[in-house]
Amino acid sequence: MIEFFHALSNPAVPFLRYAFLAGLLSSAAFGIVGTYVTVNRISYLAGAIAHSVLGGIGLSLFLQNRYDVVWFTPLVGAMVAAIIAAVVVGLVSMYAREREDTVIGAVWAIGMAAGVLLIARTPGYVDPMSYLFGNILILSRQELILVAVLDAVVIIVGIAGYSQFQAVSFDSEFARVRGLHTGFYYFVIVILTAVSIVLLTNVVGLIMIIALFTLPAAVGSMFAHRLWQVMLFATLFTMIFTTVGLALSYTWDLPSGATIIVFSGGIYLVAAAVNAARKKFVRA
Repeated sequence: MIEFFHALSNPAVPFLRYAFLAGLLSSAAFGIVGTYVTVNRISYLAGAIAHSVLGGIGLSLFLQNRYDVVWFTPLVGAMVAAIIAAVVVGLVSMYAREREDTVIGAVWAIGMAAGVLLIARTPGYVDPMSYLFGNILILSRQELILVAVLDAVVIIVGIAGYSQFQAVSFDSEFARVRGLHTGFYYFVIVILTAVSIVLLTNVVGLIMIIALFTLPAAVGSMFAHRLWQVMLFATLFTMIFTTVGLALSYTWDLPSGATIIVFSGGIYLVAAAVNAARKKFVRA
């Protein structure tokens, strides 16, 4: 750990500072959006969006390498795929609940399968591992700026629509009776989740990103009783998880994304056990 913090001040390894700052900056998005994902119980929906993003990335790599479409970058492809998937699963979740699991599962599988096929047909060798499992150490300065912009958008939207999002999350039927356009605000949550997934993919990858949307919020809910308090705790825990996970991965030469998730999962299990024991003791 000490070696990691010494390395942060080393001018020869700017990528480590970028990774450290990205972990801190992404914490706001994970904390706020992750809380909405957890409270609305749409982690499966977020998972479908995350996995379908590979289709957009695969299409981008295919077009760039085979037809020299340089403007269609992996970020653009991922964003297009995420928005399409968010619209599809959002509509299905709202209006076709009897087929919800089937359609969401189809979006999940087809998106990933299409991405794998497109990457396989892309000229040259393309390693999908960095997209699937993330590599926070390869973040560029431009990507760091994008994460900062995302944080600003998430915080602004979260503050501006806090009351409406809270109403939709906890009692959508009552909110609808009171005249609130619940469908619109639900869609905002889904789209915000999709955009967050795209811009935060490099932190832990498409496969494991849902863990950072849910684990910090789950731990935070054990210490808070209001929605905004859960968001604050989730943001704080995400900062701790990403920083410690990155430090451990640097010290022991381990994959950063997997290390962050394993550490987060371990803390969640410990917190859940302590919380359960505390409740049992109180009842006794």
